[in-house]
Amino acid sequence: MFDLHGRVAVVTGGNGGIGLGMARGLAQAGARVVVAARNREKSDAAVRALHALGSDALALAVDVTDARAVQAMFDEAAQRCGRIDILVNNAGINIRKPAHELALQEWQQVIDTNLTSAFVCAQAAYPHLKRSGGGKIINIGSMLSIFGASFAPAYGASKGGIVQLTKSLAVGWAADNIQVNAVLPGWVDTELTQRARQEVPGLNERVLAGSPAGRWGTAEDFAGVAVFLAGSASDFVTGVAIPVDGGYSSQI
Repeated sequence: MFDLHGRVAVVTGGNGGIGLGMARGLAQAGARVVVAARNREKSDAAVRALHALGSDALALAVDVTDARAVQAMFDEAAQRCGRIDILVNNAGINIRKPAHELALQEWQQVIDTNLTSAFVCAQAAYPHLKRSGGGKIINIGSMLSIFGASFAPAYGASKGGIVQLTKSLAVGWAADNIQVNAVLPGWVDTELTQRARQEVPGLNERVLAGSPAGRWGTAEDFAGVAVFLAGSASDFVTGVAIPVDGGYSSQI
């Protein structure tokens, strides 16, 4: 149920953080991983790490906010790998400002990168998944899909949208044997949150106090849920949002 040999997975933003953690899990389960991201140097390093795990991984450069570039990337991935079975929509950014200080251009940048790109990538992947007889889409949301934060209005809106997009795609594509689910990371130690700890006073202390697990998450904590949602074990699971947060969302 967790064997991904013969499957091809495209992971946007798969060259670092949660995306790379998921890519590692998929590779260890046997999938061929396509790392789709902008930073070629980081992507090459990620591919080397995936090769070490036995995956015939490759890197394709793409700006997920450019619909034409996204379409070209999926076409190339399908041509080089022969098929596409799994899409992980992980690429994302954050601009931390209160709503009254956030410029419209900054709002749009976050929405385009986090939410619109997930729609564009899913749309581009759809014919390939359908041609393969079905597939899996894993969208990366956030705890801010559930909670609000004064310093992240655009990010929260984009991640709330990810959950509703997930449900719509799950309902719309169920007849094509495509399962679409979301993962909601809690506070995870990544480059983004390392900057957040510098920009938001007291954040580290609040996270540790509010987490039953008593720690920040790591990228490795997302390998297992990626394999579950990408494999046949989850064939009757669709349209759901799974918190991976050390119990953070369960505690008041």
